[in-house]
Amino acid sequence: MNNPRGRRLGIWTAALLFAAVSVVVGCRLADTDGITPVPQLLAFLPWLLAPAGVGLALALLTRWWAGTVWAAVVLGLLAWFIEPYGKSGEPDGTPIASLRVLTSNVEFGWATDSLISAVRREDPDVVFVVECETTCDAALKKTFGTAYPYRQAVESSGSIGSVLLSRFPLRGTDGIPATMGMPGAVADVDGHAVRLQLAHPMPPLPGQIDVWRRELGALRDFAADAEGATILAGDFNASQDHAAFRDILDTGLRDAARLAGSDRTPTWPARTAPAIGAQIDHVLVSRDFSAGDARFLDLADTDHRALVVDITLHRRG
Repeated sequence: MNNPRGRRLGIWTAALLFAAVSVVVGCRLADTDGITPVPQLLAFLPWLLAPAGVGLALALLTRWWAGTVWAAVVLGLLAWFIEPYGKSGEPDGTPIASLRVLTSNVEFGWATDSLISAVRREDPDVVFVVECETTCDAALKKTFGTAYPYRQAVESSGSIGSVLLSRFPLRGTDGIPATMGMPGAVADVDGHAVRLQLAHPMPPLPGQIDVWRRELGALRDFAADAEGATILAGDFNASQDHAAFRDILDTGLRDAARLAGSDRTPTWPARTAPAIGAQIDHVLVSRDFSAGDARFLDLADTDHRALVVDITLHRRG
């Protein structure tokens, strides 16, 4: 580029792009979620390749070689962090039971009808329903009272209500105290106890990052203390690029979608997924489980895609 003014503009534009991306990548490198807007941007970490790539093109066009090196470092770190996080591998013990799990955020109950159709079609054994307010709760009771005779719920309005439905007998637990309902139970799966816990921490809204981090920390504490076979599922409002979510995985739980080869498939926002988005809805399982398949369902009237996973419980070796 021979125009000095144009070259300066190109260099400044590239530098601003690299600086913005570097702040987010630096927090990821430091294993921290930082402050707003970093937690929000971390959810879309893979898509930061786009502004970094534009910056690289500008650096090359303006022959800004220091910027080219900067771009190479940023792009290399992004490529490294896009790799799946957490443990994987198959359990050593013999298979003893198979079950299908479905988790869905029905957005204030608006997607209840779509969820009912999905449950009928997918035929899951356990259903985790987030943001299931009073009318959603009543509809599920009426429709699935026989098919899913066991339930554990936090009954409330708006986004607070949440419901666990099960074909297996349930013994209720205290759940996890939080801003929104996170009920828990112990299921009797063919004579084997499986701990079930619904996840729905607050989203990382500006001014509420501490609440989001604290409630994810409560889920981490649950995972660290849980003994035996465990399923922790729901809307975590966090992806593998958030340090607070990686803390949960570091307890030894495994992301069933990753085990099934779908670790980066977005679940939110539904309007742009699967092209652009973040995987913030998860089914996490203890090392007692293997995963055979993961499917993402587009439901009407909700900003989340539902997740269905087929998992197998193994005897501990």
